[in-house]
Formats: sequence, structure tokens, C-alpha cells
Amino acid sequence: MSAPSAGPVSFVHGQPQSLGDLFWSFTWLALQGFGGVLTVVQRELVDRKKWLTREEFVEDWAVAQILPGPNVVNLSLMLGDRYFGLRGALVALAGMLVFPLLAVLLLAVLFAGVSSAAAAQGALRGMGAVVAGLIVATGLKLIPALKKNVMGVPVCAVLAGLTFIAIALIRIPLVWVLLGLGGSGSVWAWHQLGRIRVAVEK
Repeated sequence: MSAPSAGPVSFVHGQPQSLGDLFWSFTWLALQGFGGVLTVVQRELVDRKKWLTREEFVEDWAVAQILPGPNVVNLSLMLGDRYFGLRGALVALAGMLVFPLLAVLLLAVLFAGVSSAAAAQGALRGMGAVVAGLIVATGLKLIPALKKNVMGVPVCAVLAGLTFIAIALIRIPLVWVLLGLGGSGSVWAWHQLGRIRVAVEK
């Protein structure tokens, strides 16, 4: 007799257990974020902590990205507020800033003495290439989350392609890309949600 096949593994949604858990989680996240912060955030919050599904992460990261300020700081404020209100937002922000700020100040002092050395410049260029690879790899890893996007995969692909062309090739300022392509995507998503609501009501 063959063993029964296991069903699909469902995503078990987690959440921070306390304000202390929230603080130290974002502190650890921030201390790992040397350039490739998107990769670290996705791994910690989705794969390890399971505070967000991939779909939720894509949506929340998109909101954090269009708000003023660093993306990951915006995301920490959003998650802290979601679970613990204003206290959580402030604690998450403190986790993102306190120890990383001390580390950055220490590194700045140490790097000042060797910044002009050829070895230091080469190390920075090498790390830049690695960071670019990490960001691309994370983007590819998150592509499956778009299958459930209300806009549909073809529209998401077109918007992503146009965004790359506008920023990387034509070098249109980010604010205009957000207003143009971001606004168009928002209108299309609103239209699709309206269609879904009408279909459900019928």
C-alpha cells in the first residue's frame, strides 16, 4: 500500500510576539542590510519570520517605495503600526536605527583612514556588483507572487518592462515614472477590483 501523498504546504502566518521581538527583529534585519537590503528584508520577513506572504510583501514594499524616506524604514513603520499601533511603529523604527547608526558611525571612522587606498576602492566596486546580483535574484524570486495580482501577469510584466526602460535606459526622473506608470497601474488595479466586486455581488 502506497503512503498517502502530502497535500500542499500552506503558509502559516506569523507575527511578532512582543514589542521586544519587533525591536530585535528589525535590529537584526538592519544590521544585515549592507546595500542589498531588499534581499535581506524578503528573506527575514517572508521566509524566516513569516510575518508576510510573498504577495503581501510585494504590495507592502510597493507602498513603502513610493513614500518619502528609505523603503525599509517605511516598511518597519507600517508593520509596527499594524501589530502594535503607534508604539509598535516607534519600536520598529528604533530597531531599524539605534544599533545600525552606531555601527555606521564606527565604520565611517575606520573607513576614513583607508578610503583612498586602491584595495578599498576595489572592495567597494566588488560589493556593488554583488549587491546588484542580490537585488536581481530577489526580484526573480518574487515574480511568482504576481500570479495572484489583481492586475494580471501580462499587465504587471508590461509595467515592469516600461519602468526598467524609463529609469535605466531613458533615465526619466523617478517621480515622473511613479506618477505616470504607477498612476496607470493604480487606475487599472482599481478598475479590476471593481469588476471583481460586481462579479461577486451577482
